[in-house]
Amino acid sequence: MYVCLCKGLTESDVREAGRQGCLTTRQIIAEFGLRENGCCGRCAKNIHELVSLAKSQLERACHKPVSS
Repeated sequence: MYVCLCKGLTESDVREAGRQGCLTTRQIIAEFGLRENGCCGRCAKNIHELVSLAKSQLERACHKPVSS
């Protein structure tokens, strides 16, 4: 699902950013250029949800069972 139409940002993009370590509001905004020219800012209003989505992806990656 798209979370920012202006930037073409999807939930998958945010999850991948979480796996790469973008876990704060500032990191997510900087990573995707939110609030820059050409971005309406609606996604930035929901930035906490994006950060939660990114963090949940990192938590899942950290708790994956290791295959032998």
